[in-house]
Amino acid sequence: MRLIDHFIAGGTGGVAPARKSPVYDPNSGVVQAEVALGDAALLDRAVAAAQAAQPAWAATNPQRRARVMFNFKALVETHMDELAALLSSEHGKVIADSKGDIQRGLEVVEFCCGIPHVLKGEYTQGAGPGIDVYSMRQPLGIGAGITPFNFPAMIPLWMSAVAMATGNAFILKPSERDPSVPMRLAELWLEAGLPDGIFQVVHGDKEMVDAILDHPAIGAVSFVGSSDIAHYVYNRGVAAGKRVQAMGGAKNHGIVMPDADLDQVVNDLAGAAFGSAGERCMALPVVVPVGEDTAERLRAKLIPAIAALRVGVSTDAEAHYGPVVTAEHKAKVEGWIAKCAAEGAELVVDGRGFTLQGHESGFFVGPTLFDHVTPEMDSYHNEIFGPVLQIVRAKDFEEAVALPSKHQYGNGVAIFTRNGHAAREFAARVNVGMVGINVPIPVPVAYHTFGGWKRSAFGDTNQHGMEGIKFWTKVKTVTARWPDGSPDGGNAFVIPTMG
Repeated sequence: MRLIDHFIAGGTGGVAPARKSPVYDPNSGVVQAEVALGDAALLDRAVAAAQAAQPAWAATNPQRRARVMFNFKALVETHMDELAALLSSEHGKVIADSKGDIQRGLEVVEFCCGIPHVLKGEYTQGAGPGIDVYSMRQPLGIGAGITPFNFPAMIPLWMSAVAMATGNAFILKPSERDPSVPMRLAELWLEAGLPDGIFQVVHGDKEMVDAILDHPAIGAVSFVGSSDIAHYVYNRGVAAGKRVQAMGGAKNHGIVMPDADLDQVVNDLAGAAFGSAGERCMALPVVVPVGEDTAERLRAKLIPAIAALRVGVSTDAEAHYGPVVTAEHKAKVEGWIAKCAAEGAELVVDGRGFTLQGHESGFFVGPTLFDHVTPEMDSYHNEIFGPVLQIVRAKDFEEAVALPSKHQYGNGVAIFTRNGHAAREFAARVNVGMVGINVPIPVPVAYHTFGGWKRSAFGDTNQHGMEGIKFWTKVKTVTARWPDGSPDGGNAFVIPTMG
């Protein structure tokens, strides 16, 4: 059985693991590898390697760090097919979707190629008599990332690229469900010219998470996962004196106004609700048609569109989506389908019991559609994280704004309309962190910033863009005077002013 080891100081962990966890092929349900699970002692080794390497990396001028980013980007593009196949074999998403996962991560690497410009500080000449003031951004030292299974390339790259470009060492704890792509990325970072110890990978479960949160030498932690765990990570990390950003779950809504192009809406919903088997924090699992006529017309178009979806293995180029990640997650999703039906929603299309010939043991869930879902239902209130679309009917625009605004999650939302005033009003008023206008998955480009509101995010700083730069650096402000050698008089005991 293949063992996926840790990546410490430029090589594997080198110690036989006391604990291991299975890594499945979701397409077949077969265990294809085992991943080593580390502990606090192993983390100490990674931290020691990071401490040894980070000062020289921080002292490396930013244009040379940018060259490593350029080299890494080129290497990932060269190995795109290999990485996508590896990602799909452990996650289950189709190859095209895996390539999108990698590409969205690379876009943050591209942003980091401009790090010399981004790190320029502020300068004021003559702030006072003979006094200049300037600021600089300096790295925190060692940062860590704890990432989920659903984006094993994109999210690690979102975190690590910005952290390392700004001069930090970075320790990644990826999901133990699909750990191979992060390991391959570690090898490519070294090939790109990154020094040993600057990017390391440690595998583990809650024991490793707690070790990261408690370690005194780790100055910042970035997390993406479920909201309950995000809240736990935030509280424990902050209590240990760390800077923490913790992104949680989502229940994103798509508002469909009566004037929307329903053919385009249905096409967008098919991808946003069912793509990647719904295992995206920016999926669109709730659609809110405004008015009964809109709801009936949308439903009539959705049913045949869902029937036309092709569920297949990850390597099927014609498949729209593949299996979910594990048997446990399949059972959880199907449990939510049963729950929603029991709560009184109308089960229009039932995806339970879906099997694929020749892959009967794979973790497949068919596309599922509910109508007449209400805000009182637990299945609406909670994140299902599977290929399940719920229709929640709104009588008017005000109710449509209120639904996502009052929901416990506030990650993303979309509105579909031809009316510019309605779109502008909605974007201004809705209580959600990321808004799409005729864009079903409003993930911002890399030079803007990603982050939700309410229980979708804990902490004050978002992912990537300038928010990411701020998170992984600290500002130092210098007030300098170069006297000409003659005393200037004055009272040295009075707080100085610049008047």
